[in-house]
Amino acid sequence: MARKAPEPVQVVKQRRDAALSALVHGVPYIQWLGVQFDRRGDELTAVLPFHEELIGNPFLPAIHGGCTAAFLEITAMITLNWTWLWPDIESGKLDAQEMAAGKLPRLPKTIDFTVDYLRSGLPRDAYARAFVTRSGRRYASVRAEAWQDNRDKPFAQATAHFLMPRDENG
Repeated sequence: MARKAPEPVQVVKQRRDAALSALVHGVPYIQWLGVQFDRRGDELTAVLPFHEELIGNPFLPAIHGGCTAAFLEITAMITLNWTWLWPDIESGKLDAQEMAAGKLPRLPKTIDFTVDYLRSGLPRDAYARAFVTRSGRRYASVRAEAWQDNRDKPFAQATAHFLMPRDENG
């Protein structure tokens, strides 16, 4: 029995990019903040490009704590969704064009979110990564951290818990 030929790399990349774009563009606040995601394989890095509207304290100046928290929650949420949906995106079970048209599967919902502010966010671009520490049938735990100039010196970190959607059978 002959093995199925692998898909061309550009087809795989287009499907992954379209699926990620659908997840990101499904939340208008992500667009307002200007958060973007740099994808390398299955790894995501969130980027918050600096703009003046992010400043909360003009005397320091420092990025508003609410923007920092939103940036971390967005990073955790998108990373969890990406990790959770990855097998269905890769297999083609989820159609990236349908996702782009707004037909997204049921996604996890935030249960709680805790932020540790470690230092002021400076008026410059910020980056964040999230790590799924547990993903079960009912809930998931995600840890996120944000940095600016040096990844080893985060300015904020967060822990989030999400309620996972039940499948059609349970």
